Amino acid sequence: MDDTQLVVREQRALTSAQFHALTEVPPEIEWFANITNPRTRVAYEVDVKAFARFVGIRAPEECRHVTRAHVIAWRKDLEGRGLSASTIRRKLSALASFFDALCERNAVGDNPVHGVERPKASSHEGLTPALSDAQARRLLNAPPADTLKGKRDRAILSTLAHHALRRAELCSLRVKDVQQRHGLVHLRVHGKRGKIRFIPMHQEAQRLVTDYLHAAKHGDDVEGPLFRPMKNNTTKKLRKTISPRSVLRDVVQHYAQEIGLAKEVQGLCTHSLRATGATNALDHGADIAEVQVWLGHADISTTRLYDHRRRRPEESARFRVRY
Repeated sequence: MDDTQLVVREQRALTSAQFHALTEVPPEIEWFANITNPRTRVAYEVDVKAFARFVGIRAPEECRHVTRAHVIAWRKDLEGRGLSASTIRRKLSALASFFDALCERNAVGDNPVHGVERPKASSHEGLTPALSDAQARRLLNAPPADTLKGKRDRAILSTLAHHALRRAELCSLRVKDVQQRHGLVHLRVHGKRGKIRFIPMHQEAQRLVTDYLHAAKHGDDVEGPLFRPMKNNTTKKLRKTISPRSVLRDVVQHYAQEIGLAKEVQGLCTHSLRATGATNALDHGADIAEVQVWLGHADISTTRLYDHRRRRPEESARFRVRY
């Protein structure tokens, strides 16, 4: 370590008996393997390994010597490198999750990330563009209604827009995840960090999904993927989930370009439909705490990024000025 990486070591508040009662620290690869989302797994692995290099950890058991001072020094180093607040928050969240897993295994005495202040989330609206009601309706109606691919794509777009799902959540849906609960059809959604939430299905999305399953003829394959590719040039088997890349490129961006929406909305992507659903729900009076649960957000500050109600032009203080 160079001088900028030196941190003050602190004594562990563990007795000798407590220290020897700790279980073996598992290799980091074991923890990473338990993260189901591949994108999250890669990002968290990069972040945790970067912290390990900064502190100088060379063996798993050295995680026991990490203190709050180490974490604060790393945060200050990240700030000094000009990283954004959201990036630093993500990196600290990855590290906190890692040490939570070690605490659960009784491999370390405590989580040194707890109590470390994180950069505040931006109070500005999110960067992902949301669609107007008219734009959203144009996109939802863009796929043809009389072909199998059109039926599938209409069902995909409606499921995204009416339930504000993440792209990975949509792709992980199984046929059995469309299920009855309390007299209503729900989607069983597999969210981040293995969290499950149940969302009542919108009537239009329910109709389109039913129409697609009837045409695709895999509605009885309850364990199989809900949304499937139209072709598979590699194995020729279609009993596989549609890829996140295909949802973005072949569905959302394809129809947005076809109807000229891509020129109207710069940066339009799959997440735009999630932003559109959240913004629309808040604009029409949904409680922000309910929207937080609906979106599967751990922190309500993330949900507030979609709340544009206090940023409407017509609500500006400019219209209150009188001379």
